[in-house]
Amino acid sequence: MLKFIPNNPAINKDLTLLLTIGGLYSLGIFLSNTFVNVYLWRQSNDFITIGLYNLAIFVFQPITFIVAGKLAKKIDRIIVLRLGVIFLSFFFLTVLIIGKHAATFNILLGCLLGIGYGFYWLAFNVLTFEITEPETRDFFNGFMGGLESLGGMVGPLLAGIIISKMSTNIGYMTVFSISLGLFILAVVSSFFLKRRKARGKYELKKVFQRFLPDANWRNVLLANLCQGLREGIFVFIITIWVFIITNSEFAVGIFNLVFCGVSFVFYMIVSKIIYPKIRKRAILMGSIIISLSVYILVFHFSIVTALLYALVIGVAYPIINVPLSSSAFDVIGNSINAKELRIEYVVTLELFVNIGRVISVCLLIVCLISFNSFKVIPIILVIMSHAYLFVFYFMNKIDVQF
Repeated sequence: MLKFIPNNPAINKDLTLLLTIGGLYSLGIFLSNTFVNVYLWRQSNDFITIGLYNLAIFVFQPITFIVAGKLAKKIDRIIVLRLGVIFLSFFFLTVLIIGKHAATFNILLGCLLGIGYGFYWLAFNVLTFEITEPETRDFFNGFMGGLESLGGMVGPLLAGIIISKMSTNIGYMTVFSISLGLFILAVVSSFFLKRRKARGKYELKKVFQRFLPDANWRNVLLANLCQGLREGIFVFIITIWVFIITNSEFAVGIFNLVFCGVSFVFYMIVSKIIYPKIRKRAILMGSIIISLSVYILVFHFSIVTALLYALVIGVAYPIINVPLSSSAFDVIGNSINAKELRIEYVVTLELFVNIGRVISVCLLIVCLISFNSFKVIPIILVIMSHAYLFVFYFMNKIDVQF
């Protein structure tokens, strides 16, 4: 059940609506975006093509965050959220139109998706910060993580079944069309959220200047950069590997079913047992598990080891993500001018995550071009996986009474 705030029906309604929009978004993204990388691989058989697609996402997402932050200070943040979902809808519409030529337009597609992500996540994160309270934040993040995991269970499996039962191109077009419909529903749901306008000037530079004097804020930013270092390449490499060894979209769906099914259970558990005083211990545990999980894959990659890996990280992600997100928002809440500059703080946080992602994807592309061999990929995965140990290192240095 949701942890409602007593005698505050407006916040309770907005909490429910925000979770609804987040759930529709998660299902739409997991249904299709898991398979966009596979769709591009089918057309190109080239990791560099996939890497450039994801690099475009990670470059345009932070650029859009900066623009979205400025818009959120001038117009309603619900409109910014709506813009994100509209651009995501436009992305899938473009995929439907270009079809078999998607790999040729990989950078264009990455730009569209990055813009959609930027608008959506800026607004969603700001709304999460405003709608939740410190006592409901762990629960909300856990419940939202559960919804994301549920979308990750149902979406890829359903997509894999649809694609395997139909001719390849028709199956993909069907899946992308369903995602388009889900995003339209998310736009409709956003009209029921309470309007939330911000006042004041957009002062992103002022928040950047807090990097050196504010140790807590600096450590949160560096922790998120390290998180991005790993996620930049893991988000697509493992999926492509599963498809390569099985040549089956259904197998990709099963992989995601195991990962998200385990995550769903553990997000529900973690949301009930994590509280501020044990956040650092949870982050340590999650960091160690995620860092070491890569060794399940690099020595012998098969569908069995892939499913074991999915199970392990399905346990680890909730353990670290819930306290990491909650701690970051609490540090923002304790920072100077947090109320007036909350949008700028969220923008800066996401910029550092994407800086990490861009670095890791650029490293992958440079290594693939330099060595002209896929054998370099496991080495890069091992190096980047251990970035999560630095996530704990920086979060452990935070000194805030949560």
